[in-house]
Amino acid sequence: MVIKKHKTHNLKLNICKAIIALAMSLSLTGCGLNLSETRIVFTTGFSKNEVFTIEDKTCSLSEALVYLVNTQEGYEQAFGSQIWEKETDMGTVEDRLKESVLAKIAQIKTMNLLAKENGIVLDDSEILLSSQAAEEYYSKLTESDIAAMGGVTLSDITSIYQERALADKLYDYIIRDINPEISDDEARTITVEQIVLKTYTLDESGEKKSVSDSEKAAIYTRMKSIVSELNDGKTFEELMTQYNEADESTISFGKGDMESVYGTTAFNLGTGEVSDIIETSEGYVIIKCITTFNREETEANKEKIVAERKREVFGEQYDAFVATLNKQLNEKLWNSVTLVTDENVTASNLMEIYQKYFK
Repeated sequence: MVIKKHKTHNLKLNICKAIIALAMSLSLTGCGLNLSETRIVFTTGFSKNEVFTIEDKTCSLSEALVYLVNTQEGYEQAFGSQIWEKETDMGTVEDRLKESVLAKIAQIKTMNLLAKENGIVLDDSEILLSSQAAEEYYSKLTESDIAAMGGVTLSDITSIYQERALADKLYDYIIRDINPEISDDEARTITVEQIVLKTYTLDESGEKKSVSDSEKAAIYTRMKSIVSELNDGKTFEELMTQYNEADESTISFGKGDMESVYGTTAFNLGTGEVSDIIETSEGYVIIKCITTFNREETEANKEKIVAERKREVFGEQYDAFVATLNKQLNEKLWNSVTLVTDENVTASNLMEIYQKYFK
């Protein structure tokens, strides 16, 4: 389903969304292992270049750097190298990148432990595919790439691919019987047009700042005058072109995708009907329903709902298992890791090559 919501000029929010999107591109399930929860932190007692352990599973520095370098290059290809100069509400973009990479690796290690608990192993063909994928990936690395990844070896890459393949196999095993029937009504996607008058401004840092009560009252009066123009015969489309302050005028969405008051109002409209003025976190809004049912997007939304339910089922078993594990992070070592600044380092296709072999 394509969900078209209000865009934002909030730089910090956009950066956070970018981080989430790229982290999810590495993610198997959307679940993660938070090493800060019930964490036992040691700065000694680790083997050399050992970033963390989860039970008998370890993450070496070179393994962590493989993920970090590939993800960093993915960011820079999408957003430019200047992204590292930005701050978010949760620290620097570099900090957020390192956190997402660490959580991703920890998730894979945990899923491998859970696979062992369930007696799940890779068969000979899957082991062969892992080796073939590793050989292709490693053959494309330059000397600069290998150095940036802590002298990573072909054996290291093979192990990374095998662990990823086993994690995927575990996920498929746990959700194998989940195939819920989703009704058209539950997955229904509608399309509306909107006129939004914002009741906030953006400060210098891009944060929303509510307008004063008197300004808000004036904005509401403006919206009432727009409704009057509509009642006097002007078309919604004319008024939308003239007055709408949202970045998009026509949006499509499913149930639960929008702010509650917005979604409830929109789904109660018939085709061609226009809502009363409603107040959302964005401002004052009037909505015109263009279609109450979009077959193509509804079918896509069914797939999305099924995938979410599969993740929920997996998450229940995964979270329960995580709670039983001993986790140790070499915080001193991980804090010393910084992003690569060598322009000759370009490796970014770790998961692209994996997907080529494990479709």
